Amino acid sequence: MKTSTYILASLLALLFLLGAKSVNAQEVEDEREFDYAKESEKGPRKWGELKKEWEACKDGKLQSPIDMSNERVRVISKPEKRIYKPFNATVRNRGHDISLRWNGDAGSILINGTEYPLRQAHWHSPSEHTINGRRYAMELHLVHQTSDLNVKNRIAVTGVFYKTGKPDKFLSKLMTNISSMVDQKDEDRNVGIINPKDIKMKSQRYYRYMGSLTVPPCTEGVIWTINTKVKTVSRDQLKLLREAVHDYAEDNARPLQPKHSRDIYLYGPGDTSD
Repeated sequence: MKTSTYILASLLALLFLLGAKSVNAQEVEDEREFDYAKESEKGPRKWGELKKEWEACKDGKLQSPIDMSNERVRVISKPEKRIYKPFNATVRNRGHDISLRWNGDAGSILINGTEYPLRQAHWHSPSEHTINGRRYAMELHLVHQTSDLNVKNRIAVTGVFYKTGKPDKFLSKLMTNISSMVDQKDEDRNVGIINPKDIKMKSQRYYRYMGSLTVPPCTEGVIWTINTKVKTVSRDQLKLLREAVHDYAEDNARPLQPKHSRDIYLYGPGDTSD
């Protein structure tokens, strides 16, 4: 009798452990809300179906990223005004990317008379946008947002392309901190004073169009500015950015989206409007 009771208790304990393991595995699986795998149930083609507030990912007509094709570009002469300054910043592993967030006033960008304060920057590899079909090794996004509720388009993002070559000096300053948070989602590291000017993204020409965020909820009405000057990043830097995030985001570039007859503008000194 004691033997039978012992066996039954052992079986119950084993079933409990297996059940607990299953629940934990499910919780880990549910940790991410979306991913980049093409055939995944949480991949880019499914984003708009995962949550009602993400429907723009599927139904939106102004989605990003897109290809900048010269035959659709309207050339306009209009300088861009960017006023950045150093401020304390934090690096964060968001699981799907590595982001750099300034904890105060790091300056702003001026677009059509509206000032858009710089909020954060993050990296995508490979690039999300393309130029005449060419995709680059990496794309940096600098996200700006105004708190003025009277402004219709409150988010402005600047994109910077990188090809493999010499190490990026700006990213080099963050490498040690990024290395310490490999595959550790929601980890933060204070990196001290960071000057956005050190990105050195001055370009004589840049594209601009109206698009969206490239991750859920794919909010539209985002003013995109894409620099034509291509910077360099080392293979080791690219490798670290990919290793630091979760496996499902090592290639964290959303596929190109339909243009839907949108205007694309090329700004540059000395150019005139069509």
